[in-house]
Amino acid sequence: MVKHIVMWQLRDKAEGAEIKVRLDALAGKIPGLLSIEVGIDFLESEQSADLVLIAELENRQALEVYQNHPEHQAVGTLVKAAAIARTVIDYEI
Repeated sequence: MVKHIVMWQLRDKAEGAEIKVRLDALAGKIPGLLSIEVGIDFLESEQSADLVLIAELENRQALEVYQNHPEHQAVGTLVKAAAIARTVIDYEI
């Protein structure tokens, strides 16, 4: 199994709600995507990211399918336009 974790800093934190809805909607639409969780930061500290995505996928191949899937690509366009910074980690468990 693979964990895919991404954190973003957004230009406008208000955009986080729409991004969350769009990312949450990927559940059940992409083969190999076992779970997806999206959270919006409430602490707003200097160290905080604004938005986090935690996804579990079957394996590395499923991660590749997820990243190239048209539904994910469409959300990615929205996120790229809204984000000023992105941090990601992918690891096997």
